[in-house]
Amino acid sequence: MKSIRHWRAVGALLLAVGIAATGCSAQAKVASAQGGDPVSGGTLRFAVLDAPANLDPHSGSSYPESLITSNTSDKLTYQNPETGEIEPWLATSWEYNDDLTAFTFHLRDDVTFNDGSKLDAAVVKENFDILGLGNEALGVPAVTAYWVGFVSSEVIDPLTVKATFNRPNAGFLHALSHYFSGIVGHSTLQLSKADRALPQNIVTTGPYTVTEQIYQEKTVLTKRAGYDWAPASRAHSGEAYLDTVEIAVIPEASVRTGALKSGEVDAILDVNSTDEAPLKAQGYQIVSQLIPGRDIAFDFKTDVFPTDDIAVRKAVNLGWSRDALKKTVLTDSYAVSTSAISSRVPGWKDFSADLTENQDEAAKILDAAGWKSGADGIRERDGKRLTLELLGIDNLVVNKPAYELIQQDLAKIGIELDLAVLPIPDFSAESKKSGVYNIQVANTSRADVAVLEQTYSPLFSNAGKLAKDNPLYQQAVDVLLGVSATLDPTARAQAAADAQEFILDTAALTSPVYNPAQVTAADPKVHGISYEAQSRNVFYDTWIEKG
Repeated sequence: MKSIRHWRAVGALLLAVGIAATGCSAQAKVASAQGGDPVSGGTLRFAVLDAPANLDPHSGSSYPESLITSNTSDKLTYQNPETGEIEPWLATSWEYNDDLTAFTFHLRDDVTFNDGSKLDAAVVKENFDILGLGNEALGVPAVTAYWVGFVSSEVIDPLTVKATFNRPNAGFLHALSHYFSGIVGHSTLQLSKADRALPQNIVTTGPYTVTEQIYQEKTVLTKRAGYDWAPASRAHSGEAYLDTVEIAVIPEASVRTGALKSGEVDAILDVNSTDEAPLKAQGYQIVSQLIPGRDIAFDFKTDVFPTDDIAVRKAVNLGWSRDALKKTVLTDSYAVSTSAISSRVPGWKDFSADLTENQDEAAKILDAAGWKSGADGIRERDGKRLTLELLGIDNLVVNKPAYELIQQDLAKIGIELDLAVLPIPDFSAESKKSGVYNIQVANTSRADVAVLEQTYSPLFSNAGKLAKDNPLYQQAVDVLLGVSATLDPTARAQAAADAQEFILDTAALTSPVYNPAQVTAADPKVHGISYEAQSRNVFYDTWIEKG
């Protein structure tokens, strides 16, 4: 069995793979406390773009939902946002076997839920089983992407629990640090999916609890008295500093900025890119962090015409200017994509040489594939126009401007790009339709290279819709399995490089666009603004100057 010490060494070495190539830090930024020693008390008024609806840590998946659950629920493991290392949290230590199919966790003995019940191996087993297997009777699906191959869990003793898999799962220790893996109490786990989403029914161990929610208006978090089990690397221990956090929903970016400047709120998320520099010049803090995982990317559907033609997919990748994107749309808080995953993911490899505009080459590829210019400049083949239908989300302020720039560039090489950039609920409904969209655009927050198998393997999310009769199908299964088969630093780094090369070049399943970031603007009196490793705001170390 490998111990926690072995995993720390693996994590540090894999992180070095990414950092050495970028020549920079992990880009986790925390606002420094310059107003003296932290003080307790007060209310932080915080504004966001989207309304959280589902506050269940296991299924709340939108950014505002996971932001809230990141503050109300704790995890067994903690990923340090600055180093990428996996550290103890509710679990004090762990071991795993050589083939990464069995993981044993030893729990803290001093943790309680907000209903007064104690954390023990029995409730962790309940969490493991419903996360890994779901519960059909309650309407709760398994979180299969993060619990690949889960078979069962076992209580070894009151503070020891074991999870077993039917295949290697190198990403499991990271998955347990993810916002989807927040530990919830026994009473919550007995409820249906719908009832679990209600704030009054959510029992957790975190530093805050939800004490009020008015949908589309606000959510109020209240400090948990007696909380004293934060990860050791956090800026302090004990209870959170703030008494309450009031999270207001303000959909319009300019209105959020106005609310900050007028003093109506103390901090805002989803800062309009054009507001960053003016706010900073006026003395407001701008605190950003790149979101690790799969970047915002044009994921191509290989089962829909005309993206079933690899020539079209390759031409799109070459047909637009990342330099223009950087200069006209993105601020310094963001980064142009250099691979299918963020540079903050251990195992990232720089593919920027393959992600360079070359419209002449794109035109040659299309010409060779039989796509000829039509009367209006849009290419045709066999009487069918080269029109691509794109489905995206408007949850990040730079998304639509970025897609519109790419739309203009692709038109120059004869590709028509139709945009449907929708709010999250509409996007979710549309994404379930098959055979409609050629391109689906989103990102996945996960600071582990297993995100590539999770997203692109035909055995799991299969973002490219590779059918079994597609020659790329089995190759995709085999290559992407490599990132989950080992925690040996050298072998996993090579598997990560092979996976990225397959996705970007061999199969051309995606055209990465940009590494999104979360950008917070705050009044100077607010200190300790920070993010967890997946770039969700956490308020545990946040405090406000008195007076």
